[in-house]
Amino acid sequence: MLMYNQKCSGRGAVRLACLHGVQEVPGSNPGAPTGTVSSILAVFHFNFDHIGLTPDGIIFNEKAVIFFYDQGEQSMSGHSHWSTIKRKKGAADAKKGAVFTRLAREISMAARRGGGDPNMNVSLALAIERARANNMPKDSIERAIKRGTGEDKSEAELIETTYEGYLGRGVVAIIECVTENRNRTVAELRHILTRAGGDLAESGSASWQFERKAVYSIKSDGKNFDRVFEAALEAGADDVIEDDGYIEVIGAPETFKAIEESLKKFNIKPEEAGIRMIPKQEVELDPNEAISVLRTVEALEESDDVQNVFTNLKVTEEVLALFEEE
Repeated sequence: MLMYNQKCSGRGAVRLACLHGVQEVPGSNPGAPTGTVSSILAVFHFNFDHIGLTPDGIIFNEKAVIFFYDQGEQSMSGHSHWSTIKRKKGAADAKKGAVFTRLAREISMAARRGGGDPNMNVSLALAIERARANNMPKDSIERAIKRGTGEDKSEAELIETTYEGYLGRGVVAIIECVTENRNRTVAELRHILTRAGGDLAESGSASWQFERKAVYSIKSDGKNFDRVFEAALEAGADDVIEDDGYIEVIGAPETFKAIEESLKKFNIKPEEAGIRMIPKQEVELDPNEAISVLRTVEALEESDDVQNVFTNLKVTEEVLALFEEE
């Protein structure tokens, strides 16, 4: 393996792995970044422009390039933003009475997409695990699985639907819902958005600003990055990010199953997995405005029909810390 200025230190140290092969240019200095590596940097520029940083170091071989940088107080990546907000949302869900409704729908939709066997369906296994952690009764879990697979037709059919919205200040949102009544859902979403100075948007007016990605989040123990990296490389993932105590594997939606199988092969258990909407470019606001937008996101997520909310808001550590203090 060739080495170039490897440095990864400090509380904010982050690793980004670009899973593309590189070759050393003949005649170049051993260990120096080559023209091909520069082209990989160009391919991967989204991550750095998106975060506003240049790497502190690079390691590369014929299979991959790993970028090291110190995050400091800079913005979190869109992927880490999603993970942190979702973990916070899990705690918020536990405080309100609708937790079983949300979990049951999550189980049902996971079973509908991937079948009712949690051993063969990582999304279902994770949903069941979250339900058990929240003391959801076993019969409720089983009923939710059967509702998803179509074995139980005693309740109204669940409909998956996605809405787009304006949250104000240039921030847009993708709102994924599971509902039995679309009219009720639309009315509630519009009420939340208009109260915050936003509104529902026409289909396609916001979604073009996002990319659909398969995302797996694995808790970092400080030692498992290399194994996760190998699993991601074998599965054909696009990149790996280590940040905020978690390692995230990101790939095209069609690699979702391959990543699942590769992680299982390496005996790696994810804490979260799903197809997520990652913003191509983020909107930066001052802390007070950003917190106002996050309050709207939280209000949307408190709706029983809402499963996920993705935005193009740039969230810094300062903003996240202030938001969590509320």
